[in-house]
Amino acid sequence: MEHYTEHRFVICIRNDEYPASLETRKIYEAIPDQEAEKHHQLRIIDESGEDYFYPEEYFVHIELSKAAEEALVKAA
Repeated sequence: MEHYTEHRFVICIRNDEYPASLETRKIYEAIPDQEAEKHHQLRIIDESGEDYFYPEEYFVHIELSKAAEEALVKAA
């Protein structure tokens, strides 16, 4: 997996069309992508370990402490 300089995290609240790729109530890393955001999508590192576009309404953005963010990045 590539390392990205800006880490943003979201919680999945829906997986209607993607049950094999997304788990509800799970934290995912969202990769900044202005083009995706123009189309109301987020680039998410999903269960495959790869990044794909998903509808932004499937997620809620969360703020993490620096320690929690570092732990999640190391665990990936």
